[in-house]
Amino acid sequence: MEKNKQDKPGKNRVGRSQLLWGLLFGMIFGFLLQKGGATKYDVIIGQLLLEDFTVIKIMLSAVATGMIGIYTMKNLGWVRLQPKPGSIGMSAIGGLIFGVGFAVLGYCPGTIAGAVGNGYLDAAAGGLTGIWLGAGIFASIYPRVKEGILKKGDFGTVTLPGLFKVNDWIVVIPMAVLLTLVMVWIESAGL
Repeated sequence: MEKNKQDKPGKNRVGRSQLLWGLLFGMIFGFLLQKGGATKYDVIIGQLLLEDFTVIKIMLSAVATGMIGIYTMKNLGWVRLQPKPGSIGMSAIGGLIFGVGFAVLGYCPGTIAGAVGNGYLDAAAGGLTGIWLGAGIFASIYPRVKEGILKKGDFGTVTLPGLFKVNDWIVVIPMAVLLTLVMVWIESAGL
């Protein structure tokens, strides 16, 4: 019992620290999305039509730097990774909902926040309404689907380092190099 009392303050410190890191990096990410133009409808539609690759370059750079940053913070003991379990059913349903929302409105949830910050009314009206409606609908049907379609093809909690049973950096560094090479190729191709 005494041990539990001693554990809680440490857990709370890590939890608050993670929230603060998340808030800081979320703000930086939002700033970079806005500066990169990924919150503009025309840029996003250009990406969907494969005419403007700004969004994919931003996302690839975000994945590469985010991956390095998260695993650096993990190695320094600043954060604890808590990957969530997944399934083919979850991925299919989530992908469909995400894709329909993206195609209909031209924003993903992250770019909606940036677009609202820019003062775009379509994002504020359609995007925020869609987020609230979607969250409400999902919350109402979750009890009925959680043991059904969301469990189909359950692959549990998987990370690439865990899957290959190697040190995190054996995966992180080659992936970051590969993503950088793809970005360089896209840029050199003039896309």
